[in-house]
Amino acid sequence: MIAACFIMAAGLASRSLSEQLPEFVSLHAGDALWAAMIYCSLRAIASHKRLRWALACSLCFCFFIEFSQLYQAGWLNAIRDTALGGLVLGQGFLFVDLIRYVTGIIVISILDRFGALFSHKAYQRLAYRDK
Repeated sequence: MIAACFIMAAGLASRSLSEQLPEFVSLHAGDALWAAMIYCSLRAIASHKRLRWALACSLCFCFFIEFSQLYQAGWLNAIRDTALGGLVLGQGFLFVDLIRYVTGIIVISILDRFGALFSHKAYQRLAYRDK
């Protein structure tokens, strides 16, 4: 969950500091980091599940949120007009957001996979040394 908090802070910073960041980063980082945060949150909540489960569920969640932006009901738009509602639900459908989500989730899942692999190997080395 700590990773999700750091990623959330980085995502919020990418939005608030967008004028100081390179254009490519300011355009794409926020959505990729949002999706990475969703992945990390799922991994924290369901740590006993496989990495593929978190990858699939986070992609489904992000895609659901993005496609829900095609539905523009008054009550839903009122929620989207709040700061938190806008961050969670977004404002309008953009196909490029789907690409950003996939990128963010794939990158964080690769880091997660290598992190789990390295931590497991380190644990095995320590356990072997103690015998």
